[in-house]
Amino acid sequence: MKKITPFLWFDDKAEEAMHFYVSIFTNSKVLSVSPGPNGKAMSVTGELDGQEIMAFNAGPQFKFTEAISFFVSCKTQEEVDELWEKLSEGGEEGRCGWLKDTYGLSWQIIPTALGEMMSDKDPEKAKRVTDAMLKMHKIDIRTLKQAHD
Repeated sequence: MKKITPFLWFDDKAEEAMHFYVSIFTNSKVLSVSPGPNGKAMSVTGELDGQEIMAFNAGPQFKFTEAISFFVSCKTQEEVDELWEKLSEGGEEGRCGWLKDTYGLSWQIIPTALGEMMSDKDPEKAKRVTDAMLKMHKIDIRTLKQAHD
């Protein structure tokens, strides 16, 4: 077990959510399921592309907010498109690469090109990229490059 592991509190769908996440990310798997008293899993541990996470069924007292999200770095537009489509299905699309999945968990699906262009030494180029990104829901690399150049 790694020293720091994200821990997600679900009402009653921790195992379902973990299987959903594992189905989306390559190099992912469910590591363990601990049964609860009601026949559903109490806790589930999984690994998403090398990042261990834990999910826990603990009731409706707490809900996810945008204050915590998973930031996913994508190398290509195809990866952005695929993850955006799968994670936003049944959820809610946000602005600037943010979305909520069907379980209410927030994700940032961000191409690495965005950070590269936003940190350009030419402040005008960086500003144009930022302005373009602020108008987007799903991030589009081609549109960012047009704004940059």
